[in-house]
Amino acid sequence: MELDTIFKAYDVRGLYPSQINETVARAVGYAFGVFAGVGRIAVGRDCRISSPSIAGALIDGITAGGVDVADLGEITTDALYYVSGSMDVPGVIVTASHNPPEYNGLKFCLAGAAPVGEETGLQEVKELAVAPQPAAATRGSVEDVEILDGYVDHLFTVVDADAFAALTVAADGGNGMAGIALPSVFERLPARLIGLYLEPDGTFPNHPADPLRPENLADLLSLMDVEHPDLGVAFDGDADRAFFIDDQGVPLPGSTTTALIADWFLNREAGGSVVHNLICSKAVPEGVLAAGGTPIRTRVGHSFIKQVMKETGAVFGGEHSGHYYFRDNYRADSGILALLVLMQVLSEDGRPLSELRAEYEPYAGSGEINYDVVDQDAATTAVAEVFGGAAIDHLDGLTVDLGDRWFNLRPSNTEPKLRLNAEAPNAAAVDELVAAVAAIIEEGT
Repeated sequence: MELDTIFKAYDVRGLYPSQINETVARAVGYAFGVFAGVGRIAVGRDCRISSPSIAGALIDGITAGGVDVADLGEITTDALYYVSGSMDVPGVIVTASHNPPEYNGLKFCLAGAAPVGEETGLQEVKELAVAPQPAAATRGSVEDVEILDGYVDHLFTVVDADAFAALTVAADGGNGMAGIALPSVFERLPARLIGLYLEPDGTFPNHPADPLRPENLADLLSLMDVEHPDLGVAFDGDADRAFFIDDQGVPLPGSTTTALIADWFLNREAGGSVVHNLICSKAVPEGVLAAGGTPIRTRVGHSFIKQVMKETGAVFGGEHSGHYYFRDNYRADSGILALLVLMQVLSEDGRPLSELRAEYEPYAGSGEINYDVVDQDAATTAVAEVFGGAAIDHLDGLTVDLGDRWFNLRPSNTEPKLRLNAEAPNAAAVDELVAAVAAIIEEGT
């Protein structure tokens, strides 16, 4: 049984059905039940064609170990985190997030929506999965559990529906799981929802549910050009990530959204801490400091940010990739909750997002640029040597700070690629910095 690929990366990148099939799911289900050491585990799934059979095998493995299952059916990933937090149970969701239809995988959490990553349990689960699996004396039971109303109730404990203006929001669900919850959310608001591709369809017939790729925003931008909403939002396949577009049809970088939301929370909780990953714009920590808060820099990734938020009591955490984490959401990420907070920001401020965002965007950024590199370590070392006179750290890959500009170069977890993010005072300076780093990389490949 080949399980190495499944446990290499938490977020299911690069997993095909041949690697996460029913046999594997059954073994992993049993192993996770043993590892979690509890009497009950919540299981959900996305709408992919393979998800029902994989979820069924997963549940079979869990119950074979004598553990009961709360079967949540088709849900968003953040709804699983809500169940895990509110019911204090571990959870698993069958999903491949933003990946193409033929992919699938598993996301895990422990009770309280605590993360399970490479260093916090996945290795133990792998070892249990490949070991002999004796059946328990008594098989666990399976109970269907409906959680949508409770999940929506929970979202409105973080935001105040009475504070919302009559905004118009265009939302592209990408035929993923956002469409399960969005109508119920907007029923409680004075806002108007213009939905696009909200019907879950595991074949993703209109476009991939990956909002970070500009071509996947084309239909939403066309809709916004006709409807002129106050805000546009596109979700990934399992709706734990959201990507926003302002009233002029201009996308917001994840760093801008992070800075906006962080400011909103710090206005409510003076002196609070905000976690941001190291590829976020410098505008994020600078804005947190200006608001009287404490910025905390961390590695890229779900499990790292959640753990740091737990250790520090941070009120909010953001990633440049569109994941937003909320202390009052069990430190879990939620695309729909990020949308609601941003809507309350706009409702309270009164200015259009295209105007409001300007004060949070003092720098120019490159976005993530990928380079095909077989020997990632050698290329990274070569770049570090050229920039040896700058401030350098290795918290996550290589970060080089040149004062008025900086860049981070990180290896992909699953592909022979290096990922470059750069920032500078203006676009010309960004281009110059990117060209300098690219020349070093290309010289060694």
